[in-house]
Amino acid sequence: MTTLGLVDYGMGNRRSMQKSLERAGATVLLTGDHEALAQTDGLVVPGVGAFARAMEALNETGLTEFLRERAALGVPVLGACLGMQLLFEGSTEFGSTEEGLGLLPGEVVRLDARGLKRPHIGWNNVRWTRPSALSEGLPDPTPFYHVHSFVPALELDDDVALGISDYGSEFASVVGRGSVFGTQFHPEKSSRDGIALLANFVRVCTSVEATAA
Repeated sequence: MTTLGLVDYGMGNRRSMQKSLERAGATVLLTGDHEALAQTDGLVVPGVGAFARAMEALNETGLTEFLRERAALGVPVLGACLGMQLLFEGSTEFGSTEEGLGLLPGEVVRLDARGLKRPHIGWNNVRWTRPSALSEGLPDPTPFYHVHSFVPALELDDDVALGISDYGSEFASVVGRGSVFGTQFHPEKSSRDGIALLANFVRVCTSVEATAA
């Protein structure tokens, strides 16, 4: 069975994500230990809270360089909610740009809600802009549960943007390049379709594992 490393750096819905990944067909190792995570077939970065605090926690535990190294080796990585934002080069959450993991190009900026209440909380449709292993078999559009005030500053025709949602203005809600993926929404809170998306990521990891073998 495919084993996923759920990266524990002290922030995020770790237990609920663990249960959802198990429902999606994976064995899940919840840990911040580098050696243990290095033995897994893919990595999931959860997250709830502030970008700067999350990066501080990753830096303090050495997980920043670890994640960069594993991604460079082609190990699949999935970031969810704040975890997705951490995949980018930086965030302007507190005015100045805070450095991110740099696994995807661009920075994270405040959502242009155009008068709507922030944070954006609740179910919202995501329409798929290009085929992806992450969206295979899902309806178009697919409803997912969002809680956020920031989004990646991407052109919506950028090849990194895999799925688009709209809250005041359109934004990239699913991103990916190579074996690195991210969802702005919480798949672990998104019912059947969220589990289906996680199952797709498990299959990505299984495929990479089989190729490596």
